[in-house]
Amino acid sequence: LLLLPCWWSIALAADGMPDIRLLVLFATGAIVMRGAGCTFNDIIDRDFDGRVERTRSRPIPSGAVSVTQAWAFLVLQCLIGLAVLLALSPLAILLGISSLAIVAAYPFMKRITYWPQFVLGLAFNWGALMGYAAATNHLALAPVLLYLGSIAWTIGYDTIYAHQDKDDDALIGVKSTALRFGAATHRWMWLFYGIMAMALVAVGVAAPLGPTYFVGVILAAAHLVWQIRSLEIDDATRCLKLFRSNRDFGLIVFAAIVIDRLIA
Repeated sequence: LLLLPCWWSIALAADGMPDIRLLVLFATGAIVMRGAGCTFNDIIDRDFDGRVERTRSRPIPSGAVSVTQAWAFLVLQCLIGLAVLLALSPLAILLGISSLAIVAAYPFMKRITYWPQFVLGLAFNWGALMGYAAATNHLALAPVLLYLGSIAWTIGYDTIYAHQDKDDDALIGVKSTALRFGAATHRWMWLFYGIMAMALVAVGVAAPLGPTYFVGVILAAAHLVWQIRSLEIDDATRCLKLFRSNRDFGLIVFAAIVIDRLIA
């Protein structure tokens, strides 16, 4: 989910086949920086994680890894991420550095707002800007629209994810959109997933992309509709399945952009 917005924008910037070198670089960067984000989050949230059923077996609260070891692992991952970043264009490097404040702030948001998913969306979809900048060394309206729409997408899918922990979160004082939306979650999902679908249409107009892309958008939108209609907010197993299915949504969008660019 961190990688896919990067790949979307790389494909969006391409004249035909997307740059394989950039796809590989961003895949490597996404792996290490997702890992770094998880490590930092686990360090900050170690006390909370030990009090939540689903997360108490994570390395730090379970005692498998010490906090010192976790910090060392975080530094290693960040150094690898830095090496990847320095292989990109100057604008992409600047954008990558500028994202660090948002990434660092995210773990603390659940303590002060019911909208930590919004901050996650700001951080998690930064690649929608970086991928395009890495390919072209400039930005355009299409990747900006892609970024804004993807924030709404992240609020949607991470709300589904947060419903797994809502009872424990309420007990220990952790905030989330799952708790904020409650029984009205389905109505909010229509709003945020609807924003994402409309953003994809706007991206196609701004890029511009052709009919094949818009067929893909219809398929991707149908997938989002399926998620909403299948959602049972009190069924943790169903929530996890639907959350994970957003990988498929992202691959549909990626394929739609690539195929349309190849045809063009």
